[in-house]
Amino acid sequence: MKINGNAVRPGNVIEHKGGLWVAVKIQHTQPGKGGAYLQVELKNLRDGTKLNERFRSSETVEKVRLEQKKHQFLFEDGNLLTFMDTVNYEQVSLSKDLVGEKALFLQDGMQVEIEFHDDDALGVILPENIILEISETEPTVKGQTAASSYKPATLENGMRIMVPPFCSTGEKVVVNTETSEYSKRAE
Repeated sequence: MKINGNAVRPGNVIEHKGGLWVAVKIQHTQPGKGGAYLQVELKNLRDGTKLNERFRSSETVEKVRLEQKKHQFLFEDGNLLTFMDTVNYEQVSLSKDLVGEKALFLQDGMQVEIEFHDDDALGVILPENIILEISETEPTVKGQTAASSYKPATLENGMRIMVPPFCSTGEKVVVNTETSEYSKRAE
């Protein structure tokens, strides 16, 4: 589907220069001389390279629709992560490089969505929040206020995040998978 160059929004996937790119950041610019344009930071979906492009309203770009299918994470084997389609039970293996840092959040049996373009897997969408146990953190100091004083903690998956002072080792916390930050205590 063709759209005007100035209609690109963050998160849109476009076909540009023979590749698939996702718009990361956009900025409308109106110079004193010449026409207005849209400055777009693009990230390649296949290799992760970044590119800055200018699109004018007179230009058109090809917006790509990605198909999202529900999958269940099965196991990790070296550099490969294996998922199973929950409808037809077909298995898909993706490299850890394609999944990126999100691979740390994967848990056995976790439901995720995999984005496809022409039967080619491009990425994994995780649940917004997951529950992880704190495996190591500093002890709570009595009298320490909770007002913006956070302490480092290591989670069961090896990831390090900042948690409020009232959190202790062995406690379960909710972590946001987009920002990799503490959200709240798990109930």
